[in-house]
Amino acid sequence: MARHKAQGGDTRWFVQDRFGMFIHWGLYALAARHEWVKNHERIKDADYQKYFDHFYPDLYDPKAWARAAKNAGMKYFVITTKHHEGFCLWDSDLTDYKATKTPWGQDLLAPMVDAFREEGLKVGFYHSLLDWHHPEYPVDRCHPQRDDQAYRKQTRKRDVRKYAEYLRGQVEELLTRFGKIDILWFDFSFPGKDGKGRADWQSEKVIETVRRLQPDIMVDNRLDLPGVGDFVTPEQFQPYTGPKDKSGKTAVWEACQTFSGSWGYHRDEQTWKTVKQLLCMLIDGVSKGGNLLLNVGPTARGEFDGRALERLEGMGRWMRLHSRSIYGCGESKFKPPVDCRYTQNGKRLYLHVFNWPFKIIYCPGLAGKVEYAQLLHDGSEVKMKGLEDWQAMSAAGGPPPGTLALTVPVIQPNVEVPVVELFLK
Repeated sequence: MARHKAQGGDTRWFVQDRFGMFIHWGLYALAARHEWVKNHERIKDADYQKYFDHFYPDLYDPKAWARAAKNAGMKYFVITTKHHEGFCLWDSDLTDYKATKTPWGQDLLAPMVDAFREEGLKVGFYHSLLDWHHPEYPVDRCHPQRDDQAYRKQTRKRDVRKYAEYLRGQVEELLTRFGKIDILWFDFSFPGKDGKGRADWQSEKVIETVRRLQPDIMVDNRLDLPGVGDFVTPEQFQPYTGPKDKSGKTAVWEACQTFSGSWGYHRDEQTWKTVKQLLCMLIDGVSKGGNLLLNVGPTARGEFDGRALERLEGMGRWMRLHSRSIYGCGESKFKPPVDCRYTQNGKRLYLHVFNWPFKIIYCPGLAGKVEYAQLLHDGSEVKMKGLEDWQAMSAAGGPPPGTLALTVPVIQPNVEVPVVELFLK
């Protein structure tokens, strides 16, 4: 397979693996009401300190996390090394606002990286460009104390250049202490009035640092550097079509999604998606040439939320039977039937049926092009008929010429999203 060379990162494995786990974990897990709680509730550093002083994830078992990801069918993970609150999961030399200075007193990142690698997953680091705790980070429109004019005046001499140096220093730590890292996921730029962008982060120097230390690493597109970024990152929505690159071809892209309405652990949030909804997002993304990065927000004690585990297990049951319709697959030139999606890998075309029909699935443009069809979950034959066998039906409002008709069971198979595997001639 040819290597994508848009920016320098090695994306070959990425477009094969298709499915990853995002993990948002920090002090906000103690508040348990959204990872932006400090921002939303305008919490000052002194009042937020109680979460640092009581951080003690005694049930943290990174091996259990890694097993849950692997069993769900995920092939890589991305962990928030530092979110906007500024708290670091590793033992950084550049700050005391880190896990090793809490009552827990231990590095959280190193054992996590080891555990996921042992399960065969690739490693990604999310690193916030924002830092609401750093003493040189100037107040802006996203800062928790943005409305406190006295605080703005008090901190007006903060030097974003010093913060940018700190940012690069931490990036250097992350890329030199944990072995080969496959993804670096920066978040986020918000240029314009009272915002921050490439000049503030010194994004060109950041990229130079990254490429010098790990040339093959994939970097996302959130540094506010037009044309720089190995993959596109739509967030909390499914694109209508796969994002395009400058040549008009589908770009390397990944939709990042949550189980519910929060990235961090949110005890009382109730808008949790069903297993079928999550699978449909995964399938829809792959059908458009993209990946799914699905987020888990661990609790303050270091466990995955039971609601997340239930859904991961459900996705894993489906992936065990259907993963070859996901891994290594992408877009197809064929137009799928109503309420269906195609993914394709070479001469294997996968028909994902979101809403089970009555008896027959009509596949436009496939008559005479398929040598065999089977349900993927059990390998049972699906009988086929070309339109030439359906002239009477066609006269009575049937499908157009060139349509392949698949005869399927009246009752939907006992899987969340049935898949018909079509072997093309």
